[in-house]
Amino acid sequence: MKKEISIEDFSPHLFWDVDFSDFDFQKHKIHLVQKVLEHGLIKDWNLLKDVYGLNTIKEISLNIRSLDAVTLSYLAALFNIDKKEFRCYKHRQLFPNYWNS
Repeated sequence: MKKEISIEDFSPHLFWDVDFSDFDFQKHKIHLVQKVLEHGLIKDWNLLKDVYGLNTIKEISLNIRSLDAVTLSYLAALFNIDKKEFRCYKHRQLFPNYWNS
């Protein structure tokens, strides 16, 4: 029998700012997905897949406003999608960083 997943199963460094008693997986799914994608460990990634499935993670990640370059590249390769399809890529193009160009 599979154990029900709770927010306490994820790494504590991800959710230091979250009240565990008030956390709802459906209500806060965008926040959860973004935190795990950018700062999670492999066990967090596996838990995230168990909670939402790859299709939901794909839909959410396509619409997240900011992701770091490594996470964006990983997701583009994983889902076989061009980086230009991600909202965070489009948003980054609107505000170029002249210091690192």
